[in-house]
Amino acid sequence: MKAKVDPNLCTGCELCTNICPDVFEMKGDTASAKVDPVPKAAEETCKEAKDSCPVEAISIE
Repeated sequence: MKAKVDPNLCTGCELCTNICPDVFEMKGDTASAKVDPVPKAAEETCKEAKDSCPVEAISIE
């Protein structure tokens, strides 16, 4: 599983970093995925972060 954050859509609300800090981090005013691939232990919280993103900036492959 691979997570990506679209920097053009991200509003920097930090919701993903609060839900899944093992995968997401803030770089300036936008979030980014800091690991590739997503660790097995973080897959559920990564999906939760994607589903919770208010601007749908997160994609999971």
